[in-house]
Amino acid sequence: MSARRQIIQAVTSGTMTQAQAARAYGVSRSWVSKLLRQWAREGDDAFYPGSRRPRSHPAQTPPAVVTSIKDLRRSLTSQGLDAGPATIRDHLRKTMPESQVPSRASIARILARQNLVAPAPKKRPKSSLIRF
Repeated sequence: MSARRQIIQAVTSGTMTQAQAARAYGVSRSWVSKLLRQWAREGDDAFYPGSRRPRSHPAQTPPAVVTSIKDLRRSLTSQGLDAGPATIRDHLRKTMPESQVPSRASIARILARQNLVAPAPKKRPKSSLIRF
């Protein structure tokens, strides 16, 4: 039986107080309180640790901006114009506020993530060169 389950059973059955359970299992009283609140909210799922994955990524480029970058890239290449990150950034600055325009490096990463640019060929290792 897991320690979480033992703590919850001991406290809910009245065998131990929260402070006694915390002392007996070597955890803090606040953690026991948190565990009991979680058990009251989630039931038996509280016995298992939850995911630590972030629920959001606030610094992520908005999907609307990514879509406009992809559309600009396609339209510029179809016209035969330069469609690099700097050019795309200049075009975006004309259509949206400066605070919403991503940096040139961010645009380059977005293009690479969307497979809109060919990766650079791998270079030969220095050890392959014969000097004399």
